[in-house]
Amino acid sequence: MQNLTIEVDFDRFPPEHTCDGENTSPRIRVIGSNAPYLAVIVDDPDAPRGTFTHWLAWNIPAADEIPGGIPPERRVSRPVSAVQGTNDFQRTGYAGPCPPKGASHRFFIRVWGAGREVDLPPGADRSLLEDALAAAAIEYGETMAVYERKKALAAPPDTGPRT
Repeated sequence: MQNLTIEVDFDRFPPEHTCDGENTSPRIRVIGSNAPYLAVIVDDPDAPRGTFTHWLAWNIPAADEIPGGIPPERRVSRPVSAVQGTNDFQRTGYAGPCPPKGASHRFFIRVWGAGREVDLPPGADRSLLEDALAAAAIEYGETMAVYERKKALAAPPDTGPRT
């Protein structure tokens, strides 16, 4: 399998790509792809109950970048054509990092180059996409960024009646 170089504009997720902000998908640069289609999985291996999937998308026409701000629809035509699956929030499309407050988690952005369209219906889950990519993928690359939600400030200690 050919290696891809995958880049995002950050090493720590900015709030606009998380549950603490607008929850918009980030721009992903793809370097070295010759495949006609791309597929993406974003996940959090540090989640309390095991790896948590934040985004599944496939049949993205190959380009040097997957644009940010892809709407959470099953089939997308703008800003790029794509089919999206069901993430572990049980929603379609991208749902950004949202770890427990005070815990720093790693988020992997994994991209496959597929030699043909992936034959899956919109809303498919991760296991179906991984099975399909096992047969269709000819390229692969990944990058990682972290995110930590800030803990709520503790209330000051009660020092008795105030006058």
